[in-house]
Amino acid sequence: MLDVFLKTGIYFLLVLAVVKPLGIYMKKVFSKERTFLDPVLVPLERLLYRVGGVNASKEQGFVAYAGSMMVFNVVSLVVLYAMERLQHLLPLNPDKMPAVPAALAWNTAVSFTTNTNWQAYSGESTMSLFTQMAGLAVHNFASAATGIAIAIAFVRGVARVESKGIGNFWSDLVRATLWVLLPLSLAGAVVLMSQGVIQNFKASETVTTLEGATQKIPQGPIASQEAIKELGTNGGGFFNANSAHPYENPTPFSNLVQMFLIFSVGAGLTYTLGSMTGKTRHGWAVFWSMSILFLVGALTAGFFEVRGNSIHHGLGVSTAMGNMEGKEVRFGPVDSALFATITTDASCGAVNSMHDSFTPLGGLVPLLNIQLGEIIFGGVGAGLYGMLLFVVLAVFIAGLMVGRTPEYLGKKIEAHEVKLAMLSVLILTFSILVGTALGVASKAGLSSLNNQGPHGLSEILYAFTSATGNNGSAFAGLNANSDFYNVALAIAMFFGRFLMIIPLLGIAGSLAAKKKVAESIGTFPVDGPVFVVLLIGVILIVGALTFFPALALGPIVEHLLMGAGKLF
Repeated sequence: MLDVFLKTGIYFLLVLAVVKPLGIYMKKVFSKERTFLDPVLVPLERLLYRVGGVNASKEQGFVAYAGSMMVFNVVSLVVLYAMERLQHLLPLNPDKMPAVPAALAWNTAVSFTTNTNWQAYSGESTMSLFTQMAGLAVHNFASAATGIAIAIAFVRGVARVESKGIGNFWSDLVRATLWVLLPLSLAGAVVLMSQGVIQNFKASETVTTLEGATQKIPQGPIASQEAIKELGTNGGGFFNANSAHPYENPTPFSNLVQMFLIFSVGAGLTYTLGSMTGKTRHGWAVFWSMSILFLVGALTAGFFEVRGNSIHHGLGVSTAMGNMEGKEVRFGPVDSALFATITTDASCGAVNSMHDSFTPLGGLVPLLNIQLGEIIFGGVGAGLYGMLLFVVLAVFIAGLMVGRTPEYLGKKIEAHEVKLAMLSVLILTFSILVGTALGVASKAGLSSLNNQGPHGLSEILYAFTSATGNNGSAFAGLNANSDFYNVALAIAMFFGRFLMIIPLLGIAGSLAAKKKVAESIGTFPVDGPVFVVLLIGVILIVGALTFFPALALGPIVEHLLMGAGKLF
C-alpha cells in the first residue's frame, strides 16, 4: 500500500502545482485580457471570424448560445459520419481501409462529437490515417473546446449581474482551441515523441517474428492524437489497446505525462471559476471537493488491485505482484488502478489496462466515478459545469435547512434553477438505468455478453454508464459492435451530452439576469470546510445512492462471491 500512497500523492502534487497558473491563464483568455500568445493568435482568430462570418463581439443569451452550440456539433457530426463512410475514396489510406459500416460509423460519429470516444472497433484495422487525423483527432479538439466553452458560459452566468448575455459561443470555441488546447497539445505531443510514441504517415509494416511468423505493425500520426486525446479528456485511442499499447504509451514516464494531461485543464478551471467570480476561496473549495473524492477512489482502487483475488490466495498463487491480470507489466497494478481512477474521474475513457479484469471492488471505483456525474475534475469543462449543478443543489438544501431563500455567490437560487438542475441529474439516471434494463432484458443485449452472472450485469451497466457519462472506457468483456449497442449507446451518448448541457445553459442565463444581493449573517458560506462536506454529501446521496441497487447486483455481489471462494 505504500506504493499506492506514494504514487497517488506525487501525482496529486503535480496537478496541484498547475491549478493556479493554468487557471489564471484561462481566465485571461476568456476575459480577453492580454496573454503572451496574443501576437501570434489574435490575427489568426480574426481571420477565422472573417472567413466564418462570425461577429465575435456580439453577446448571446442562453438560447442563442445553446443554438450555436447545437448547430456546430450537428454539422461536425454529419461531416465525421461522411468521412468514415467515404474513407476508401479519401487520401492517406495506405492500408486501403474500406468504408466504415453505417451503424458503426454513426456510433463513432456521435461518440467523438460528444467527447465520449467510445470505440466499438479496432482503430488500427478500421480507420484510415486520414479519418484518424482529420476526423477523430479534429473532433477531439472540437468536443473538448465545446465543453470548455459551456463551463465558461456558466461561470459568466454566476459572475454577471442583470445581464442578458452569457458570452459568444463562437468566440469561446475558437479561444479554447487556439489558446488552450493547441499549445498544450503541441507541448504534450513533443514530450510523448521523446518517449517513443510514433508520429508518421507510413503504411503498416510487415515483419517476421522470432517464431518465424509474420505480423503487421500499424503506423500513423499517433503522438499528435495521443496528446489531445488525454488533454481534451477524449480517450479514443489510435489502437484498440489504447494506452496499454507501447506505441501510444511506451514508458512509465509517458504514463505519468498522460495522467497529468487528463486532469490539468479540469483542475485549472476551478481556479478560473474563483478568479472570474472574484471568489478564489470558492474556487479552491470546489477543487478540494473534487480532490477528496479523487483521493478516496484512487486509494480504494489501488488497495483492492494490489491485494488481488482472494481465490488466488487460497490456491497458493503468489500475491507479490497483486492482480496482474489485464495489466501491462510496464505499469503494474498500482499505475493501472491510478490510471483507471483518473480516466473515469475525468470522463476521458483512455485505458492502460482492461477494467474487465479488475477485482470486483477495484472495478466498482471507475464505474461509480462515472455514475457520480463525471464531476471529479471531469471532462474539460464538463467536470466544472457538472459540479456546479451539484453546487446549486447543495446551496438549495442548505437554504432549506436554515429556512431562508438559498443564495449562491449573491444570486438567489429559486425553483426554476433547481428544477433545471434536477432535470440534468434525472436525464443521467434515466439513460443509464433504462439503457441497462433494455440490455439485460433483450436477446440483442444479452447476445454480446462474454460473461454471465453479476459480472455480465456489470459489463452492460458499465457500457451504458460510460456512454451516458461521455467517458468512453469499457469493461471490455462486452461485444458492443452490434446493431443494438451501436444504436442504443449512441442515443445514450447524445442524451448524456446535450440534454444535460441545455438545462445547464438555462441556469446560466437565469443567474446572469438576476440582481446580486448583499451577504448577511444568514448567508451560507460556499468557501469553507462545511460547504465542502455538504457538497460531497449531496453528490454521494444524489449520485451514489441512486445507483446502489444496480451496483449491489453487480460488483458488490461479485465481491461477496469471490470472498466465498466461488467462481462464476
